[in-house]
Amino acid sequence: MSARTLNRDLPKNVGRVATVAGWVEVRRDHGKLIFLDIRDRSGIVQVVVTPKTKEVLKIAATVRPQWVVELEGEVKERPADMKTQKPLGDIELVVQRISILAQADELPFDLSTELNLDTYLDHLPLTLRTKRARDIFTLQETIIEGFREALRAQEFREFQAPTLVGGDAEGGAAAFKVGYYYDKHAYLATSPQLYKQIMVGVYERVFSTPKVFRGEKHATTRHLSEYSSMDFEMGFINDHLDVMRVVEHAMRHIVGQVGKIHGDLLRRFSVEMPAMASSMPSLKLREAQKILGVGETPDLEPEHEREICAWARNEKSSDFLFITHYPVKKRPFYTYEDEADPGYTKSFDLLFRGLEITTGGQRIHEYKLLVERIREWNLDPEQFSYYLQAFKYGMPPHGGSATGLERLTARMLGLANIKEATLFPRDLNRIDTQLSK
Repeated sequence: MSARTLNRDLPKNVGRVATVAGWVEVRRDHGKLIFLDIRDRSGIVQVVVTPKTKEVLKIAATVRPQWVVELEGEVKERPADMKTQKPLGDIELVVQRISILAQADELPFDLSTELNLDTYLDHLPLTLRTKRARDIFTLQETIIEGFREALRAQEFREFQAPTLVGGDAEGGAAAFKVGYYYDKHAYLATSPQLYKQIMVGVYERVFSTPKVFRGEKHATTRHLSEYSSMDFEMGFINDHLDVMRVVEHAMRHIVGQVGKIHGDLLRRFSVEMPAMASSMPSLKLREAQKILGVGETPDLEPEHEREICAWARNEKSSDFLFITHYPVKKRPFYTYEDEADPGYTKSFDLLFRGLEITTGGQRIHEYKLLVERIREWNLDPEQFSYYLQAFKYGMPPHGGSATGLERLTARMLGLANIKEATLFPRDLNRIDTQLSK
């Protein structure tokens, strides 16, 4: 290939000959002219092939969408009446040479049409090339980078949590079993929780962004078998409120970055910036249930999450709402019980636009109490002996949280199904293709 100029740099080369390379997005034939929209990693530019270059015109007439091409030509400013407001809409490349780098089969459907979700997911190697899909995962990249920035700014260190683990951190969540050495089994991690707590004893403040796996038999618009979790854990806290403040700081930074970088993207999805009050409102679970006029149950039903979020938006001008103090038996064994509210935990969920996106709280840090709680959950302390070493040798009061990247992305863009916010979704019915086929 010749020395290549990225599309975004073409405006600096008006009047010069440049070489570009990329995918053909669209071919338009207008009389004796052929126009091609060429996409590379930096953007889309229009190129024009004229009758002056008959051999080039002959080749251009054969190309179809998604062919990969290299083109050489003169960069020109478009006539005033042909300029557009799109990026690179004021220039074009008048082609002098074209090389076919790779041909593409005829597309199974027009990529500009609205597809049903299963068709979209069945053809992800192709449909991820659409502007909508690229927008979703460009924004998702900003979300996870914003999380990292917010945590690093507060002296958290990143670590890589393991995926293969010896047991289930949640003490009850359905875990995927993996055949292992010596006739034993390992499991795919349902959470980096135990390792986050161990690492508090190393660095005091840590975060990780692992893949985690849940084997519950569900197939809904809000659940996945594999998802990305934005986790942190911090030592020397007073209680769960310290953890909630870090979560709020991270969310404010993420929302700020999304607004700063992706205003045009949000407009393309017809969604508003999240409403954020001066302080994120918080309710105990029982308070939320009283507002909703429903009975006291261990958790909120999905419709109750939507209703209480509508209340927070109307009454508190916030799209975010903390729900705290879930019953002890509803939370994992390591969750700290509130001494001032027996039977309820110093734990929380963060709801965003009708969906739980974050769970967290204060953890038990005393070795004897932790062993006692493991037994109360009908678990075997011996199975947690590796983890318990951290508590034998001194752990400060600590806590943390976990946020689902795909859930946050879906709610930020108003997507109806979390699978659309997942690059390669896995659930009960799908690993790349539908398992029922």
